[in-house]
Amino acid sequence: METLIDVNKKEQNWVIIFTFSWELDETNADKTFASIYEEIGDFTGKKLIFNFSWLKYMNSKSIGYIADVFSNIEENEWIMHITNCSDGVKDILELVGITTIIPMNETEEEAINTINNG
Repeated sequence: METLIDVNKKEQNWVIIFTFSWELDETNADKTFASIYEEIGDFTGKKLIFNFSWLKYMNSKSIGYIADVFSNIEENEWIMHITNCSDGVKDILELVGITTIIPMNETEEEAINTINNG
């Protein structure tokens, strides 16, 4: 049975924002990130934010996908930030070292300002 996940996409000030709700795990990570890759398309010229404000849990597979998205963004010399992590999700990201490679912000607005004025 697939775990519930909801990902909404919006654009604000030339930044693509994906907001995640519920849980990312083995049952939904492949399908979720296939859809995100499709939404992003060509990584050239992209500014991304992954907003985890409603995300309760993520597994290692989803962390691998997040690192891969960042790698593609960075390879094309563009920008990605993570925002609005719950304490639990932030602890997971810190434990695996993602926070040392992907910039994190407390709020979406802070990330947008940093990305556009960086």
